[in-house]
Amino acid sequence: MDRDSTLRVEKTTSLKAVVKKTYVLDTNVLLHDPTAVAAFKQHHVVIPMTVLEELDHIKDRRDKTVSREARIAIQMIDKVVDNASPQDIQAGVPVPGSTPEDVPRGTLAIYPDQRLIGDADVPYLDGTQDQANDNRIINVALSLQAENPAEFVCLVTKDINMRIKAKGSGLIHVEDYRRDRVLDDIDLLARGYEHVEGDFWSMISEVDTLREGNCTLHRIPRKSLPQAYPNMFVHDDQEFIAFVQRVDRDFVYLRCDSRDSLMHKRFWGLSPRNLEQAMAMSLLDNDSVDMTVMTGPAGSGKTLLALAYGLHAILEQNKYSKLIVARSTPPIAEDIGFLPGTEEEKMAPWLAAFDDNLEVLHGTDESCHGSITYVKERANIQFKSLNFMRGRSFNNAYIVIDEAQGLTQFQLKSVISRVGADSKIVVLGNLAQIDNKYISPLTSGLTYLVEKSKAYPHAGIMHVNGIVRSRLAAFAEENL
Repeated sequence: MDRDSTLRVEKTTSLKAVVKKTYVLDTNVLLHDPTAVAAFKQHHVVIPMTVLEELDHIKDRRDKTVSREARIAIQMIDKVVDNASPQDIQAGVPVPGSTPEDVPRGTLAIYPDQRLIGDADVPYLDGTQDQANDNRIINVALSLQAENPAEFVCLVTKDINMRIKAKGSGLIHVEDYRRDRVLDDIDLLARGYEHVEGDFWSMISEVDTLREGNCTLHRIPRKSLPQAYPNMFVHDDQEFIAFVQRVDRDFVYLRCDSRDSLMHKRFWGLSPRNLEQAMAMSLLDNDSVDMTVMTGPAGSGKTLLALAYGLHAILEQNKYSKLIVARSTPPIAEDIGFLPGTEEEKMAPWLAAFDDNLEVLHGTDESCHGSITYVKERANIQFKSLNFMRGRSFNNAYIVIDEAQGLTQFQLKSVISRVGADSKIVVLGNLAQIDNKYISPLTSGLTYLVEKSKAYPHAGIMHVNGIVRSRLAAFAEENL
C-alpha cells in the first residue's frame, strides 16, 4: 500500500448553526393567512396582546370573509397554546408542524404589551388608547430589540405606513409577509401560451410522432421547451400552433392545432376577435379542464367569453344544470344585507357587468329584455356572493368567479374547494385593478392560483390581451 494513501485527510466542512430569529406579527398578517403562526419554520413568533384584542373585535363583524379568517387565526393560536402554562405562553410554546420532525420546531409566544411603560432608553411610540393599535404593536418589537440587541427581531406587517413608522422609530428589521409571494416579478406570471419567434420546428433537435386514440401527438425533448406545462399553447410567426397535451420528466407532448379552426369556434353566437380569445375558448370547451383561469386587462372579453360558453354548455350541450356567477362584495355600508329582495336581487349592483354582457349576446334580438329574462330562467343563472358560498357544494354546475384579483389565496382556496362533481369553474381577474389595500399583484390569490395550478393537468390558464371594447378603452388601459 502506498504510504501517502494512509495519510490522506478527508476535507471537512463545518456547518453553521441556524440562528433563531424573532418575528412580531401584525393583525393583518393573520387575517391574510390565518395559518401564519406555522409559516416561520424553526423561528420564534411573537403575537402582541393587542393583536389578540383586534382579532376578538374582528371575529364578530358582519363582514363574513374577514370575521371567518379572524376566527380561524384564533383557533390556530389556541391549538398551539392550549395546554401551556402562562409562563410557557410568554416564553414560547413549540408550534406543531412548523418544521420536519428532525428539525427543532418553531415557537409561539404571546406578549403582554399592556405592561409596557415609557422608557427613555427605548424610543416608544405613544401607546395610549387614543393612539392607533399599530403603535402598541411597534412598541413590542422595539422592546424586544432593546432587550436582545444581538438578536434578529423583525416586525412583519402588510401595512406600508406601519412599516415606515416602525423604521422611523428605530426598528432595524421590518418586512412584508412574503409567504404568499410565488413570483419575484409579475411579468413572470404564466400566460397560458408561449410565442416563438420565427419557425418553431427550426429550434427542435428531435421529434417523434405517436398516435393516442384519435389524436396524433408530437413528442419533443423537454429541454427544447423547458417552460412547458399542461394545457398551454405554443405558436410561432409561421402560422404554427400546438397544444401541450401533457408533460413528463423528459418529454413534451404536442397536439397540432389549426389557427383557422380555433378562430372559427363559436359559443352562443360569439366568435373570437383575436388568437388569445380563440385559445381561451378552446380551453373552456375542453372537457378534461375542470378549472380555467383567465387574466387580462379590462375590456379584453374575459367575462363575455365565460358567459357565452356557459350558455352554450347549458342550453345547447346540456352539460350542466345551472350557471352560478359569484364575486366578493365589499364590506362597506352597502352590504347586501341592507338591500331589499332575494340574494340575486341584492347582488345585482355588483354583477351588472353580466347583464351588460347578456345584452351584448342578445342585443340584436327583437326583444332584448325578453331574451335576457328567458335565458336567465332557462339556463338557471344564479348570482351569489362569495361571502355566502363557503360551506356549500355545487354539483353539475358551471361556476364563474369574477373580480378574483382582490381575493387572498386562502379565500380562493376555500371557494374552489366547494366545487362538486361534474362541475367546471372559471376564475376571472385583472391584476391591474386590485382595490384591497393589503393585496398587491404579487400577493393576490389570483397570482397564487395561476402559478400553483399551471402544472395541474386538469387546469387551464390564459392571459387574454387586446382591448375589444373600443379604441378609447384601449387608449385608457395603455396610457391613463
